[in-house]
Amino acid sequence: MTGSFALVDGDRNRVVLSDERASRERLPPASTFKVLNALIALETGVVQEESEIFPWNHQPLLLETWQRDLTLKEAMLVSSVPVFQQVARRIGLERMRHYIGQTGYGNGAVGDVVDRFWLDGPLAISALEQAQFMARLAHEQLPFSQQSQQRLRRIMPMEEIGTAQVYWKTGWAMNHQPMIGWYVGWVDNRDQKVAFALNMAMTSMEQAPLRRSLAITALHHLGVITTP
Repeated sequence: MTGSFALVDGDRNRVVLSDERASRERLPPASTFKVLNALIALETGVVQEESEIFPWNHQPLLLETWQRDLTLKEAMLVSSVPVFQQVARRIGLERMRHYIGQTGYGNGAVGDVVDRFWLDGPLAISALEQAQFMARLAHEQLPFSQQSQQRLRRIMPMEEIGTAQVYWKTGWAMNHQPMIGWYVGWVDNRDQKVAFALNMAMTSMEQAPLRRSLAITALHHLGVITTP
C-alpha cells in the first residue's frame, strides 16, 4: 500500500510522520470533513439538538445503511453523505467559508458548491494537518465554544481498545484518482491525548478495512495503544 501516517502528541511535544513528503501532501478530505461540518452546525445552531431526526426520503442511496431516518450521531457513524449535505446547505457558503478559514483547515478552499466541496474539491488537507486539527479538537482548542466541542465529542464514533478510547472518522475520496482512504482521530488514554491521521491509495472496496487496521497497528507500534 502507498500512503502516509501522521501522529501529533501535544502532551509530549512529539510529531511522528511515516513519510514527511507524503504526510504534507494535500488530498480531498472526503467524509473526514463531517467532523468539522458537524462542529460548525452545532456552533451556528442549524442543528440545535443532537437527537434531531433527519428523515430518509425513501429514494435509493449508495449504501443501505443510509436508507433510514438518522440522528446526527447515527449519520456520523454510518458516514451518511446525504445527511451531511443537508447540514452543509443549512450552514451555507458564507458561514462555511468563515469557519473553515477561522479554523485553518487544509487549504481552506470551499468553492461555489456548498454540498460537494469536501468530496470533489477544491478543499484539500494533508495527513499532518488532519492530525493537528484532531489534536486541537481533542484538547478543545479549536475556535469554537467549549460546549460545541464537547457536544461533538459525544457524536464522534469511538471504540475502546485496552485502556484507550479511540475517537475516529473514516473517509473515502471515490472521485480522486487513485481513490483515497482516510482514518483520522485521536486516542484518549489515561488523560493523555494523541491525535493521528492515515491516508492510503485504494483500488477497491475490499481494501477499506485496511484504513483502520493499519492505523491501529501504527498506534500499537508507537506505544499509544497497549493491550494486555
